[in-house]
Amino acid sequence: MTNRTHDEGRTDDPNDSNDAPRSDRTGGHDGDVPPVRTDGGEAPNDSEGTETDEEISEEEAQEMLEGIDRKRTITGWAAIVTSFIAITFSVFQVWLAARGFDFSATLPLVGEVSLGSLQLLQVNSIHVAFALILAFILFPPTTGHGAVATRLGRVVPSLASSLGEDSPVTRAAAGVRRFVRWLAVDPDRERVTPVDLLFIVLAAATAIYMVMEWSEIQQLRIFGLNAGRTVAEYLGPLGFVAEIISAVGIPLAGVSYPFFLGVVGVLLVLEATRRSLGFYLTLIVASFIVYAKYGFLISPTTPLIGVLSIPEGTWANIIQNLWYNTENGVFGIPVTVSVQFIYIFILFGAFLEMSGAGQWFIDLAYAATGTRKGGPAKASILASGFMGTISGSSIANTVTTGAFTIPLMKRSGYRSEFAGAVEASASSGGQILPPVMGAAAFLMIEFIGVPFSDIIIAAAIPAVVFFFGVWVMVHLEATRANIGGLDRSEVVDLRFHLARGWFYLIPILLLLYYLLVERLTVARSAWFTLIAIMALLSVVAAYNERTRIPLIGGIVTLFVAQIAAYATAGVGIIDALTGGSGEALGIVDAVLAAAGELGILAIFVSLVVMLARPALDSPLLEFDDAVDEASDRIANAVSRPSLSDVNAFRYVTFIGKSMDSGARTSTEVVVAVAAAGIIPGVVSATGLGPNLTALIKAVAGGSIVLLLLFTAIASIILGMGMPTTVTYIILVSLLGPAIAQSSDIPLLAAHLFILYFGVIADITPPVAVAAYAASGIARSDPFQTGVKAFSLSLNKAVVPFAFALTPGILLLRGRGEQAAVITGADIADLGFFIPEVVIPVLGVFIGVIALGATVIGYFYSRVTRVERGLFAVAAFLLMAPMLLLNAVFDLGGALGLVGTVPTTVTVDLAMRGVGGIIFGALALKNRREAEQGKREAPAGSPEPTD
Repeated sequence: MTNRTHDEGRTDDPNDSNDAPRSDRTGGHDGDVPPVRTDGGEAPNDSEGTETDEEISEEEAQEMLEGIDRKRTITGWAAIVTSFIAITFSVFQVWLAARGFDFSATLPLVGEVSLGSLQLLQVNSIHVAFALILAFILFPPTTGHGAVATRLGRVVPSLASSLGEDSPVTRAAAGVRRFVRWLAVDPDRERVTPVDLLFIVLAAATAIYMVMEWSEIQQLRIFGLNAGRTVAEYLGPLGFVAEIISAVGIPLAGVSYPFFLGVVGVLLVLEATRRSLGFYLTLIVASFIVYAKYGFLISPTTPLIGVLSIPEGTWANIIQNLWYNTENGVFGIPVTVSVQFIYIFILFGAFLEMSGAGQWFIDLAYAATGTRKGGPAKASILASGFMGTISGSSIANTVTTGAFTIPLMKRSGYRSEFAGAVEASASSGGQILPPVMGAAAFLMIEFIGVPFSDIIIAAAIPAVVFFFGVWVMVHLEATRANIGGLDRSEVVDLRFHLARGWFYLIPILLLLYYLLVERLTVARSAWFTLIAIMALLSVVAAYNERTRIPLIGGIVTLFVAQIAAYATAGVGIIDALTGGSGEALGIVDAVLAAAGELGILAIFVSLVVMLARPALDSPLLEFDDAVDEASDRIANAVSRPSLSDVNAFRYVTFIGKSMDSGARTSTEVVVAVAAAGIIPGVVSATGLGPNLTALIKAVAGGSIVLLLLFTAIASIILGMGMPTTVTYIILVSLLGPAIAQSSDIPLLAAHLFILYFGVIADITPPVAVAAYAASGIARSDPFQTGVKAFSLSLNKAVVPFAFALTPGILLLRGRGEQAAVITGADIADLGFFIPEVVIPVLGVFIGVIALGATVIGYFYSRVTRVERGLFAVAAFLLMAPMLLLNAVFDLGGALGLVGTVPTTVTVDLAMRGVGGIIFGALALKNRREAEQGKREAPAGSPEPTD
C-alpha cells in the first residue's frame, strides 16, 4: 500500500510514479487530474468554490490584524474626533520635517505669521502626548476577559449564591460592578470609556505644561522638581479640588505640580504600553523604575549581583531624569529619533500604501515569478519584501500580504504550515531590507552616530542573502514536492503592469537618490519623497488622453515662470506678484530653486485640472480600497454621494486617509520607544552601565562567541511578543557596551547583530507572533508553522554571526571604532577587496544554498541524514568559518589545550575553501545519483531553471 506522508507531500514508495508537476491551474496538469495536496486536505476543485473556503477577505484580514493589535473599532463622532487628532498629529510632524521647530511662515497678502519656536523637550512631549491620546482612544483599558477581570467578575455571583440576590451586600457589590464596567470595561472594543477621557485630559496636560511653562522648567533643572509651584497653586481657582483630595488623606495640594505631572506622565506611558504592547513590556519597564529607587538595597558584597548595587536616589530626582530630560528617560534619544526620523518614514509608508502601491507590488511579484516552479511561494517572498518597504511591521506585512499569497501557495500544493511559514519568514525580513527598514534602523543613527546611508549600504547584502536563502528553500521544496507554478493567463502581463504603475517605483528611487547620492538628512529625504508621492498621485489623478496636454503644459509653464521669478526678483512667482523681492539668482540657482518646488507646482496644476473637470476619468488611478471606502463614507455623511466620483475629492481624501493611517500606525511605535527609553535612562542615571558591562564580560569569560550567543538568546527571548524596536533599545543599552569593549567587532555590525535577532523573535516559538498570524490565514497548526518559519529563516540566524566576525560582508573595512563603509579606493585595493569582501560574500550566498539542502532535505534528489549533516558543516564553513574557529579555540582555551585564535585572512579563506569543496562534492554526488536514478527524483519534473 502506498502512503503519502504529511511532512514531505510524496509517497514513501520509491516505485510511485504519480508525481507529475503540480499546480492548481489547468496549465499545470495532465488532462483533468487534480493536483495533489500536501497539507492533508482534499484536492482543490476550483469549480466547487475552494477559493472561498481558503481565502480570507480584506475585511477578515483587517479584523484579524485588529484582533492581534487589540484595537477598538470606533464609529460615529468618536471616529471623527480620532481621525482629526490623528491628522493633526501628522500635520505637526510634517511641519517639523519641512520647517523644523520654528512655527512661523510668510503668507501672501498677510505677511509674517509666527506662533513661536519650540525646544526639543517641548517637541518630544507633544509627540508623546499625541501618541498617548491616540493610544487611550484606540486601545481599551480592559475587555473584562483577562485573568484579573474574570476573577473579580466571580465576586457578585459568589455573594449572590451565599447571601442571596436580595442581600444589601450583594446589591451593593452589583452596583459597584456596574459602575466599574461603565467606568473602564469595553468588552466589545467599541466605546471610549470615562477612564479613557480622564487619561486623555492628563496626557494633554503634560504637553500643555511643557509648552506653556518653559521658564519654570528651566529653573527646575537647577533647583529640582520640589522647587516648582504646588498643585493647588498651579490650578488657581480649581485648587480647591486638590484641597478636597488632600482632606480625605491623599496629600495632593502641597505636592509640586511638575513632580505630580512627571509621575502622572510616567504612569500614563506605562498604561499605554500595557494596552498597546502588553503586560510583559510594562512589567520590564516598571521593574527598572523600581530598581532605580530601591537598587541601593543590593549589597555591593553580594556574590555576582553585587555589581548591580547603585547609590540611593529620591523619587524627585528619578522623575526629573525620566520626564524632564532629552538625554535619557521618556523623552530621550528613542523619542527624539521618532520625532526626527521614524514618524516621517511611517507616514511615507502610509502614503505608499494608500496610493495603491501595495497591491501593485504584489501583482508585480506574481507577474515576475508566479509562473515559475513553486511560483506562488517565490512571489510571496518578493511581495513581502516590497510590502516590507511600506509597512515595516512583521505582523501587518504577514496579514495584508498573506491574505492573498497563502491561499495561492496552498492551492499550488504547499503544505499549510509551509505556506504560512514562507509568508511569516519573508514578512519578517521587511525590517532589515533597505532603503526604509524598520524603526530600529533609525535609532542606530543616534546610538552610533553614522549616516543612514551607511546603514543602508551595510545592511544591503545581508538582507539580500536572507531573501535569497528563503527563495532557495521554497525552490528546493517545490522541486522535491513537484509543485508547479500558476498558469500564465492568471497573472498580469509584466510589461503591461509596469506600464500602468511604473510611477510607484519613483518614490523609492528618489529616496535612494536623496540618501545615497545627495546625502541629505533622513528627515529631508523623507519630506522630499512625501512631496513626490503627493505630486505623482495628483498628476495621475488628473491625467487622461484629454487632459494630458493642459496638465503637462500647465506644469511646464508654471515651472518656467517660477525660474523667471527667481532669476529676476529672487523670490517665487507668488511673492513676486504680491510685491515681494530679493536678490536675483543666477540661472542655475534659479532652476535649482524652482526644481525644489516642482512638486508643489504639480499638485496645484493637477488640482486645478481636477476641479475644472469634476467627472474626469483617470485610467491609471488605483487608490487603496481604504481610500475609496473613506470617500464613500464622507460623501454619504454630507449627503453628496456623487462626491466620491470626483477625483479632486478622492485625492484630498487620499491625503487625509494617509495622514490618519500614518498616525494610527505610529502610535504603538511612539509608545514603545517612550517606554523603552526609560530603561537606558535608568541605566545612565544610576551609573549601572559600567557595572553591568563588567558583569556581562565576566560571565562571557572573554569569549566573543559566548558574548554573541548570550546576545542572540537574549534578543530572541526579550523579543518574543515585543516590538523589534523595543528589543533593540533594551539590548543596546544593556549589552551594546559589553560587545564594543570586549571585541574588535565594528559598532555598526554589533547593532545590526542585535537588530537581526530581534527580528527573528517574531517567528521563533513559543511566541512567534508573525508565524501565528500566518497560521490563522493558512488554517495550520500555529506551533508547527512557527517551527517551520524559524527553519526557513535559519540563514538569518547564521548571517549575523558571519558579518560580526567578517565585516567585509557588511561592506565595512577595519575593526572596532575604525571600521567604515568601503569606498572606491577600497574596491580598487584588490588585495583587500577580493579576499575580505568578494570571497566572504560569495561564500555566504553559496552557504545559504547548502543550508537550504540541510533544512529541506533535498537538492537534486533526496539527501540522507549524513549528507544533511555534511551540508550543514559546509554551510557554516562557507558562511561563518571564524565562528567555528572561535568556538573551537574558546573550548580548547578553557581546557588549556590551545592558545589564541588565529585571525588571519588566510585561515578564513582556507576554511571557506574547505566548505566549498565539501559542498561541491556533495552537490555533484547528489546530482549524479539523481541522474542515475539511485535516489527518488520527481518523475517528469523539468530541470530547475531558476
